[in-house]
Amino acid sequence: MPENSPRGDNLKLAVLASLVAGLIGANLYLFHSVTSLRTEVTEMKGSLLAEIAKVRESSLLTVTTNRQHLKTLQEELEAARQQAARAAGQAKIEAQKHAERLAQALKQEQEQQRALVNSELSAVKDAASTANSRIADVSNEVGSVKTEVASTKSELEKTISELKRVTGDLGVQSGLIATNAKELAALKALGERNYIEFNLSKTKTPQKIGSISVLLKKTDPKRNRYTLQVIADDKVVEKKDKTTNEPVQFYVSGARQPCEIVVNQVKKDQIIGYLATPKVPTQQARTQG
Repeated sequence: MPENSPRGDNLKLAVLASLVAGLIGANLYLFHSVTSLRTEVTEMKGSLLAEIAKVRESSLLTVTTNRQHLKTLQEELEAARQQAARAAGQAKIEAQKHAERLAQALKQEQEQQRALVNSELSAVKDAASTANSRIADVSNEVGSVKTEVASTKSELEKTISELKRVTGDLGVQSGLIATNAKELAALKALGERNYIEFNLSKTKTPQKIGSISVLLKKTDPKRNRYTLQVIADDKVVEKKDKTTNEPVQFYVSGARQPCEIVVNQVKKDQIIGYLATPKVPTQQARTQG
């Protein structure tokens, strides 16, 4: 069949019409899509512009608020500085007033202290004058005491020189014997032995004198004689018909020298005298009667 036949032309026209129809449809779809896209873009643009307007308005409000707050802070700071300056000035004034008050108080205190010191100095001077006077009196008294001591020492030495050493009832040479209170005081001052004074009455039980016990049995005032018992180291020794100022001797355990009882006065049922004991016991000795 020839190429330019009517059937062939119709087929071509049909294919061409189909292509045109397809292109028109595609163009219509594309136009519709573009129109929709434009509409959407327009809407998005409007929305974005509205959001931008809101952000600008909010930002403007924030900036305005911040500026107002900053201004307020600046005003407060300035007010605070002015107040601080005023406070500093007031504090300076108060400090000056306080310093003036302190200076006045210090001045008054110094005047009071000066007056007190002057008063104390005056009192010290008076006390010194009194002390000097008293020292002079004491010096005189010391001189008198020295004189009295010298006199007493001389008298004591004289008394001691008059004391006697006699043989006791055990045949032992005694220490110095005192016959009265004055001589006994001299013996005590000499310090060779221990001296214990006693005033012994007649009783039924022994009486303690130092470390021993004594029982007065009998007295004879007319003859100045007496009888007694000495209890020492659990031993009893009787001394019969002893006379006044006679050393009645006995030994105690641990003593080399004998103890001595010296009776200076014999009265009815009473004797007065002293007990003399060695200063330091040195060795064991037996009790003798």
